[in-house]
Amino acid sequence: MKLIYSLIAALLVMGVVSCQKELPDLEQPEQYVVGSFSEEFEAFWNGMNSNYVFWDIDPTDWDAIYRKYKPLFAQLNINKDTDIRKAYTYYREMTANLVDSHYALVPSNNALLDSATISPAYKRIQKRPDFHPGISERYYYNYVYPYYLGSNGLRTIDSTAGTVMVSGKISNSILYFHFSEFNLKDRFENGKLAERQVLQYFFNALNDNSLTGVILDLRGNGGGNLSDLNFLMGAFTDKAYTFGATRSKGGPGRLDYTPWIDAKVTPKTGAKLFTKPVVVITDQYSVSMAEITAMAVKALPNGNGRVVGERTWGANGPLTSKVFYNGGQFSTALFDLVYTSSQMLRYKDGVIYEGVGFPPDITATLNVPSFQSGRDNQLERAISAVMQ
Repeated sequence: MKLIYSLIAALLVMGVVSCQKELPDLEQPEQYVVGSFSEEFEAFWNGMNSNYVFWDIDPTDWDAIYRKYKPLFAQLNINKDTDIRKAYTYYREMTANLVDSHYALVPSNNALLDSATISPAYKRIQKRPDFHPGISERYYYNYVYPYYLGSNGLRTIDSTAGTVMVSGKISNSILYFHFSEFNLKDRFENGKLAERQVLQYFFNALNDNSLTGVILDLRGNGGGNLSDLNFLMGAFTDKAYTFGATRSKGGPGRLDYTPWIDAKVTPKTGAKLFTKPVVVITDQYSVSMAEITAMAVKALPNGNGRVVGERTWGANGPLTSKVFYNGGQFSTALFDLVYTSSQMLRYKDGVIYEGVGFPPDITATLNVPSFQSGRDNQLERAISAVMQ
């Protein structure tokens, strides 16, 4: 799973730099001197207490966690591999119900090199009644392009990175675009020629007056750079519009928050208002920037955006460098990275979809037997939504 990595771009899009200038410096967990598991636990617990941005909506009783696990960690020897593995299971239990769906604990200790990254969100996804394996990126390159697009358009694949971009027209009238991750702006400016050509094809075709609509296929898209929000969605509007709001931690207290600040899409230079239907296809593997983009499509000012498919992964909170915020990711002696959101995002309806996932307007759960026989019911439902 590729998660959202956005640094200065987040500041440009969300416009919150000015609110952060007077924030106090906090002692980061990686600055703790750790010689025992008691000290390691304190570093982690305090890091979460001050850095985690979802405490006001999270069901976890963090004080109860302290009371239960502090004495358990005190019994462990930080120099024994068996105790390190036991600590790993404690951390997994402690974080199991966190709503942050970006959240991950990446082990650094040699005794845990064969241990998986702890991801509460993936365990949550596996419990969904409509859970299914993700769709291979090669499917879009090898099947959607020839069969649904009629080899009408352009495609490119990076076999090493496993990334794909496909764009073309369905029935010569519906512009289709699938890409596996959000680094579009960087690829357009610095990527391979084939990648730039696919992107240029899409943006040129967007100005075709004969189009009946657009489908953005974000199934399996694991997120990426927040600067892509304006790069992509800014091509659909001639004026800035608000799709939600963000806030971050403003101090060391668990509930010390900054005010909510509007999250907006800003138009690209020369962009025109796109008035035809715009449909986003999402699935349970649409993560982070894919979810934010679905929100931005649904909030299009002309009311022409729809979301088709499945409820998304549920990782909506943007991530930025901890240099800019009193919150977000950190590290400890045991973990190279405690990966957690820097900001909280709520949609314009006032709902925070973190840990829940952004719901589709039109539900189309992947029909696995049909899909395996060559029929993509989700894509076909998106085509119907455009035509309707």
